[in-house]
Amino acid sequence: MIDHWEILDVYKALLAVGAGIILGLEREMKDKVAGLKTITIICLGATLFGILSYKIGGNNPTTIAAYVVSGVGFIGAGAIFKDGFSISGLTTAGIIWLAAAVGLAIGFGEFFLAATFMAGSLIIIFITPFINKLFNTKKLTRQLTLVIDKADAAQKDSILDGLRSLGVMAEERKITLKDNALEIAAELMLGEEKLKEVQQYLLDNKWIRGFSF
Repeated sequence: MIDHWEILDVYKALLAVGAGIILGLEREMKDKVAGLKTITIICLGATLFGILSYKIGGNNPTTIAAYVVSGVGFIGAGAIFKDGFSISGLTTAGIIWLAAAVGLAIGFGEFFLAATFMAGSLIIIFITPFINKLFNTKKLTRQLTLVIDKADAAQKDSILDGLRSLGVMAEERKITLKDNALEIAAELMLGEEKLKEVQQYLLDNKWIRGFSF
C-alpha cells in the first residue's frame, strides 16, 4: 500500500512545478537570463530539500534547509550584471531567491504561506511600472562622445571633472584615436534639469572640438 506521505510528496512536487512556472513565466516573457526552466528547477529543488529536511532532519529539520538559503544566493548573484551606472538582474535574482523560499515552504507543507507570498511578489512585479511612472525620479542616463585634439589628451580628465563638478555622474568608457583626434566615450547620469547646463558647459569648453549625447 502506498504510504500517505509519499502521495503528499508527489503533490508537493506538482505544486512546486506549478509555482516555478508561474514565477518563471514572467522572467521568460522578458527574456531574462534566468527564465521559466531555471526558476522552476530551483523551486522544485528547494522543495526536495524541504522534504528531506523534514524527513531526515531529526530534531532540527531546518539544518538542510538553512544551506538552501545561502546556496541559492550564489545562483542569484550570477544573474546580476553591472554595466557603468546600470545594474541589471536584481529583480531576477530576487525571484530566484523567492522561488527557493516558496519551494521550501511547499516542502515543509506550508502551502497557504507559499501561495500568499508568491501572489504578493507577482502583485509587486506587475504594479511597479505604474508606480515608477507616477513617481518619476527624472534621472537620465546619457552616452556622451567627446572629440578633442590628440595634443590635448591631457585635458580629458579635467573635462570629465568639470562635468562632475556640475553634479553629474560621469564614467569614462572608451577612447578611440581617429585622424589625430581623440574620441572619448563616457556614460553620464544626471537630473533632467541639468541637461542645458551640461550642454552649455560642453559648448563653452575650448578643448572640445565636437560632442554628441
